[in-house]
Amino acid sequence: MTPIMNFNDFNLDKCADRLLPVIIQDNVTLKVLMLGYMNREAFDKTVSTGKVTFYSRTRQTLWTKGETSGHFLLLNDMYSDCDNDTLLIKATPIGPTCHRGTESCFDMPAEEGFIRKLSAIVQGRHREMPENSYTTKLFIKGVKKIAQKVGEEAVESAIEAVDGNRSRFLYESADLIFHTLVLLEQMGYTLADVEKELLNRHS
Repeated sequence: MTPIMNFNDFNLDKCADRLLPVIIQDNVTLKVLMLGYMNREAFDKTVSTGKVTFYSRTRQTLWTKGETSGHFLLLNDMYSDCDNDTLLIKATPIGPTCHRGTESCFDMPAEEGFIRKLSAIVQGRHREMPENSYTTKLFIKGVKKIAQKVGEEAVESAIEAVDGNRSRFLYESADLIFHTLVLLEQMGYTLADVEKELLNRHS
């Protein structure tokens, strides 16, 4: 949780009421959660407490997201845009972000970002090793069993593709991706590591 700027770095000349627009993004799924505004006090309080705090334009006061509902936004990272007049915050939401009880204030497809969320769930299973969990059983059996499952699902996906069975191919591909996430976790890697590897190859 390291801010990369202080409030003096922002150019507020184009901002209404000299309030900084702030976009909140889920740190895991990268889904956009909400838009709010900050003044200097809200920015400083966010940095000092680690809980995202905004300035309410209607109530003319600071408000920490979750102070009444318990649905806090925990600060992970902060990024300024190219013009230094908008802030992007990557945060960990505790519960739903929107007052409607939804994950996001924007009505995006529920499946958006789910693979990253699933990856985080797999990591949690590895840490906690809950009983009666299929993922826990895979981790207990070790890398050979997990790798075997990845191989099996890859072959089954290929067979269904060659046979032209689109629905079965999709089903087996989902199994393949899940077991690959488990194998990545077992080997100490994340989706971010895969993205870095692909980026290195692309460049």
